[in-house]
Amino acid sequence: MAGVGKLLKQAQKMQRQVEAVQAQLEAKVLDVTSGGGAVKIKINGAGKFLSLVIDPELLKEDPTLVSETLLAAVQDAANQSKAYNEEQIQSVTSGFSMPGLM
Repeated sequence: MAGVGKLLKQAQKMQRQVEAVQAQLEAKVLDVTSGGGAVKIKINGAGKFLSLVIDPELLKEDPTLVSETLLAAVQDAANQSKAYNEEQIQSVTSGFSMPGLM
């Protein structure tokens, strides 16, 4: 049963590392622009949107263009945050393996 103790210690260490990474994700701010800079979004690494700035000139455009530009910006920001999040979590969990599960 010595293997179980080692496994528990490894899991506890990984849990502490994941908690540290989660705090870093909250603090990491990603700047995303779309539409040639007409839309600027700040989102953190945990996926929380922090700000949205729209160039007033964009609002003078066709409503369909405005809608598509905003949607593209939000989707891009969400995708960038998700990719960053997964990369950071993977860096912590990649060394952890449970015998018999993989």
